[in-house]
Amino acid sequence: MTSLIQSKSARIDVRVSIAVKQLLQEAARACHKNVSEFLLEAGITAANQTLANRCHFGLDNAQWEMFQQALDRPVQSKPRLKKLLDQPGVLD
Repeated sequence: MTSLIQSKSARIDVRVSIAVKQLLQEAARACHKNVSEFLLEAGITAANQTLANRCHFGLDNAQWEMFQQALDRPVQSKPRLKKLLDQPGVLD
């Protein structure tokens, strides 16, 4: 995301009401940013989320059948994974 923000060569103009402008200014100040930085980061985040939600995975009949079989298989014990998940992580 940083590389997207740093290479500024185009401009986007937006018209808003005074109330919306004041709201954006207040929110930007709360984040210690100017309005442009605030809007750019929020816009990039929203764009990434929107596009990520559009992912579609197509399977033909054989692939769908294999996928369903994998989902229907009984759960297998994975002792090494259990041990890993039982240990405290670096953020704990």
